[in-house]
Amino acid sequence: MPTADELNDKGLALDEQGDALGAEAAYKAAIASDPQWATPYYNLGLLYKYQSRWRESLEFNQRAAAIDGDHEAAWWNLGIAATALSEWTEARRAWVHCGMTVPSGDGPPDFNFGSTPVRLDPNGDAEVVWAHRIDPARAEILSVPLPWSSHNARDIVLTDGAADGRRKVRDVEYPVFNVLALLQRSSLRKYIIELGTVDQSAIMALEHLATELGATAEDWGRSTNILCAECSRGVVHQHANAPERAAHPHCGLAARDDAHAEEIIGTWLQRETHADLIRWYDANAGAA
Repeated sequence: MPTADELNDKGLALDEQGDALGAEAAYKAAIASDPQWATPYYNLGLLYKYQSRWRESLEFNQRAAAIDGDHEAAWWNLGIAATALSEWTEARRAWVHCGMTVPSGDGPPDFNFGSTPVRLDPNGDAEVVWAHRIDPARAEILSVPLPWSSHNARDIVLTDGAADGRRKVRDVEYPVFNVLALLQRSSLRKYIIELGTVDQSAIMALEHLATELGATAEDWGRSTNILCAECSRGVVHQHANAPERAAHPHCGLAARDDAHAEEIIGTWLQRETHADLIRWYDANAGAA
């Protein structure tokens, strides 16, 4: 009869092969074989985390932490699952056990960790954008994600705890955290602004004006780079044959509605008379 250790190893192997059902069964068999061993509880909670089965992930990480109070990874994933479920007392308890000083209060904690890059849709397009890290498992998107992304500026997202790659800005390296789920959708709509020529000063003026008027604009031509997998999951390095920029620059604009977008773009065109606008339109609709 296989031991708990052998069953746990079988679960790890099946999970690596993409057999989630087999891995789940193996971990449960390991738990039945040795109910006082924290590891298979943690591994099952981890499996459920990546399936967005938050209630089950919370339960099995709680059980792992109850057996081994020093199991930091279990506490961390417990905090992520509790955050996904808006169970703030349990999330706060997890962060305390991870050695953090938690802001006072009973509701969602605001650690105000500052800006960090996050990876949207890590198993798909894997776009990396900038976000404000609210707490160990939540971030608010600051950038305007690319047109095909379902995300927008000011979305609140659930993030994983382990860094998956880094980005360097002015000699400072920032960890990249993968997004696990959307927690709160932005109230803004996403618009695409297509320009005829590149005028960096005019584009920067658009970005500043959008901020003044309660929106967010981003020069996708300046902020977007196509990266190889090694770059995306590590530290970005130089390539000899980097892709060329598109012939016409595109900017993203996150605004409340069409009227708000029109106000921003109209004011911008009045101020920047040399701006070469081709068209602007809702990312989910036709041209304006």
